[in-house]
Amino acid sequence: QVHVVESGGGLVQAGGSLRLSCAASGRTSDIYAIGWFRQAPGKEREFVAASSWSGTPRLYGDPVTGRFTISRDNAKNTMFLQMNSLRPEDTAVYYCGAGGRWSGNYSPGYDLWGQGNQVTVSS
Repeated sequence: QVHVVESGGGLVQAGGSLRLSCAASGRTSDIYAIGWFRQAPGKEREFVAASSWSGTPRLYGDPVTGRFTISRDNAKNTMFLQMNSLRPEDTAVYYCGAGGRWSGNYSPGYDLWGQGNQVTVSS
């Protein structure tokens, strides 16, 4: 069985930075890729970024390209989402999903999800 635990959300002013972590445990060899999605109140879940453990393929959503970056620590089975130049419209609950295949921006393709982390960007 695989589990993912997220951490790193919080409150930041516009223009600031935050880093989210998605740590996997259990049968981590079953995980091929991690994806981040976000959901703001009253809105549908939106794709943020995804990456395989190897780093290729990797994909970013249009709203975050150039501002958000994925990195990983394979030894700790953890993937990070570095979020820079944050904007108020980035405010949402961020979820990381884990999947045994490449699903990119297709959220139903992820097999399990973390608990979600609130990110709030004040103007």
